[in-house]
Amino acid sequence: MAYTMAELCWKLSVCFFCYQLVLGRVKKEGHYIAAVYEHESILSPNSTALVDRQSALELMGRNLDIYEQQVVAAARQVCCSLVAVACVLCIYRGAQIIVFPEDGIHGFNFTRSSIYPYLDFVLHSHSVKWNPCREPYLFNDTEVLQRLSCMALKNKIFLVANLGTKQPCEHTDPHCPSDGRYQFNTNVAFSDDGVLVATYRKHNLYFEYAFDTPPEPDYTLFDTPFAGKFGMFTCFDILFFEPAVNLIQQYKLKQVVYPTAWMNQLPLLSAVEFQQAFATAFNINILAANIHHPTLGMTGSGIYTPVKSFIYHNMESYGGKLIVAEIPVNTDYQTNSDSNEGFRENLHQSCKTFTGISPDDQVCFKEGEESPGRASEKGNEQLPPIFYAEMMYDNFTFVPLWEEKGELQVCANTLCCYLNYQRAVSTDEFYALGVFDGLHTVHGTYYVQACALVKCGGLSFSTCGQEVIDATARIDFQLWGNMSTPYIFPLLLTSGVTLDFADHMGWKNNHYFISKNRTSSGLLTAALYGRWYEKD
Repeated sequence: MAYTMAELCWKLSVCFFCYQLVLGRVKKEGHYIAAVYEHESILSPNSTALVDRQSALELMGRNLDIYEQQVVAAARQVCCSLVAVACVLCIYRGAQIIVFPEDGIHGFNFTRSSIYPYLDFVLHSHSVKWNPCREPYLFNDTEVLQRLSCMALKNKIFLVANLGTKQPCEHTDPHCPSDGRYQFNTNVAFSDDGVLVATYRKHNLYFEYAFDTPPEPDYTLFDTPFAGKFGMFTCFDILFFEPAVNLIQQYKLKQVVYPTAWMNQLPLLSAVEFQQAFATAFNINILAANIHHPTLGMTGSGIYTPVKSFIYHNMESYGGKLIVAEIPVNTDYQTNSDSNEGFRENLHQSCKTFTGISPDDQVCFKEGEESPGRASEKGNEQLPPIFYAEMMYDNFTFVPLWEEKGELQVCANTLCCYLNYQRAVSTDEFYALGVFDGLHTVHGTYYVQACALVKCGGLSFSTCGQEVIDATARIDFQLWGNMSTPYIFPLLLTSGVTLDFADHMGWKNNHYFISKNRTSSGLLTAALYGRWYEKD
């Protein structure tokens, strides 16, 4: 077939554009492509046994082999279609950054001695520019770092991973352990040319006796050409002010990478639930990679923006999962929390606690003050009973949702929670509104203020707070409370441990609220989870 010069030039220009796309040089402006990998790690059959370095490297190498496959897959995703006789248009979808989970390379449940052969040496200093792939000879015991560096270099991708590291210390150092070395749970970030650009040592350890807490919190960030600065922290860090919140606020970050090995705990702390709430609360993007071990309750990864997310939660099957998504760099979405006049208008009169009414005139249960079935002092209506049940190891104060619609209030200590609701689908499922204002002391010590609408495990009071994964009741609601902390994480979880997004949320007259006009599926949890960091 003969072509005119004009046709040939057009086809050549299209082909050149294809070539540019395949190379990743043309992407949607203002967006970047991220990947996270939920990894089912190959574990040591006996993590407390002492092994030599070579045996440790062999086990870690098996996990790194899987990492390498996923890096290649993430970096080379291409979608092609025929656009002309002479050219196939290939839309490049390759990731520019990939994040792997905490403990994914070496595993967990080690002792301080048994983990030692699994540790790489990392110089915790950014004054030395080091490319482990190209300069493997600079330091001893860096085999894992070398492989990660080479993955980044060969695939032209930023790479974030977690590994165990060691660092010798002098006994003149007052923090130096008795064996003369620090052992850290460490995140590393490599640029797309294999250079080690950042290290972060986990600050809030979760019963990790093999590792040391660094003497001071790390505030770690690295720069990228596609999305600016990324901050990073690890797993349990997300519940504390240092360093996670301070890092985000101090450096005004909009992008965070987050390796984790999170054990899900419903109804308030499943992985995808809290990761989304954190992204929403701070108006940031989070790239969160979790370990996949369903028998240990460990799953839940995603690429989160404040308004949309790409998640994976699977407690039924085994094997890893790669998530790749394109997200906007800019997270300054127009908020819907300031234009919410209907919110106040729809409040039950007795719940308008922020319109100048005297506290003495407010109808709000005081803990221990109301007995089941007691009539309200403001009228003759019958108030639902207060009851107590354990949720998340804390003693919550609850009131039941017995009607198809209504207004409820319940208080504990200084916190009062209020709810307007209407069930869009009539079911016999039992829901309750709970409040907790106190120090959480199990599996960590931290102060929580929580207002939570939850589906109970059965029809009795004692089942409220149990872990539930399925629901059918779609509910319209407005939930608010007089929170004492500015750090509020809005939780909205639906049947099958899936996410929903609020219609409105934010502060109004010293109360924080969240509202939703009919949940997308059956409601599991709608909550305001407040962290009062100063009272930890």
